[in-house]
Amino acid sequence: MIKSIKLIVLMVITTFSVVASESSKQKMDVLTLQNDMVFQGKIVRIKNCTVLFKAEGRKYLVPANDIFSLQFGDLNSRAYRDYVGLDEDNKCLNGRLDAENFHGKKGGHFALGFFFGPFAMIGTAIANPMPHKGKNTFYMSKNKDQFNDPEYLSCYRTKAKSQLLLMEAAGWGTSILLLLL
Repeated sequence: MIKSIKLIVLMVITTFSVVASESSKQKMDVLTLQNDMVFQGKIVRIKNCTVLFKAEGRKYLVPANDIFSLQFGDLNSRAYRDYVGLDEDNKCLNGRLDAENFHGKKGGHFALGFFFGPFAMIGTAIANPMPHKGKNTFYMSKNKDQFNDPEYLSCYRTKAKSQLLLMEAAGWGTSILLLLL
């Protein structure tokens, strides 16, 4: 019995660490210079034909004519949105980004899915997530003026539900896999 509990704890920790390491790897931006040198880090800002790039704790100003390519790891970052010129007044995009960045406790929903499976998913599916009810969204979002806009709310609800349902499904799947071992 104790061995099986240790195995379960080990598998849950391994699952969380793999998910965390994969998500951090995907967020890295890649800067390729004209001389074929490649750097991984974070593109902080693009302004006045220069790129402010942060790598290994240091910041670098790179002139645009020295850059061969930029690869953004996080398509939701402000630097990417500014780079492609996305409109800040795009209510649906703002709703999706706010839900992705600030809504819910994803680890908690993984645990709910693990312990309660489909019942947790049903509860989340019938829930009505609102940005002004979430503490993180309310305090951290820069789109408070759009909280009552129907287009913003529709996109916010859809994204919030989908990401929490995904975490619950992952938890439920993990519990099923553990039962099969």
